[in-house]
Amino acid sequence: MLFLTKAQKKEVNVAVKIFIKRKVTGSSTELTELLMELRTLTMAREGYISGETLKRVDKPEEVLVISTWKSIDDWKDWVSSKERTTIQDKIDLLLGKKTKYAIYQN
Repeated sequence: MLFLTKAQKKEVNVAVKIFIKRKVTGSSTELTELLMELRTLTMAREGYISGETLKRVDKPEEVLVISTWKSIDDWKDWVSSKERTTIQDKIDLLLGKKTKYAIYQN
């Protein structure tokens, strides 16, 4: 998991964007339900601003989620929360690999 250093953290309280890339092959009702549950919980989380899910045109099995948060601390609280990790572990198991995150800010 990627986190900022203490020096970078002093710049905090600026919005951050989280990029989550997944390769989803086939169709799974369980995966769809888990992703919907994760999305619902995310939207109710303090610090969450917005999110969008994009499918790659030339590789439709590749999905990119862009999630915007008020601060890196809000994101860190969410990504390490028990409710999220429980669902994320199930998603990773179904996909056969750990989800990777990239954090960006202006």
